[in-house]
Amino acid sequence: MEGFSFVPREVFFTKGVGVHRERLASFEIALRDAGIAQFNLVPISSIIPPGCRVISREEGLGKLKPGQIIFVVLAKNETNEPNRLIAASIGMAKPLDDESYGYLSEHHSFGQTEKKAGDYAEDLAAFMLASTLGVPFDIDKSWDE
Repeated sequence: MEGFSFVPREVFFTKGVGVHRERLASFEIALRDAGIAQFNLVPISSIIPPGCRVISREEGLGKLKPGQIIFVVLAKNETNEPNRLIAASIGMAKPLDDESYGYLSEHHSFGQTEKKAGDYAEDLAAFMLASTLGVPFDIDKSWDE
């Protein structure tokens, strides 16, 4: 395919929390907390290209300009129920071979702690990667077992 090639060379992770009675305002506050409210966010699916480097949030944000279009794999959750435990998490699985692609997974849950949601997202990404590599993977066990 000729023309522009939108293959990322770097990726960074960030997170944010927003609380407001209006969902849109809550989302805006969460984007500000994550440091990405000033960008135009375009959701994409969850492939990490071969050779893509993970960089720090600070380094990543330093390379962007307000108003810039940035592609994001976004996990978000919302509720208007007082004291409801909610979580949203991104999991990552990269193969050892830098010439192969990896996966990001989005997980949104109710009643899970931050740690449980994060572990689940990691396991999901590991499952997706393992299934493309033909490696057996038991989703009921942790990715590092």
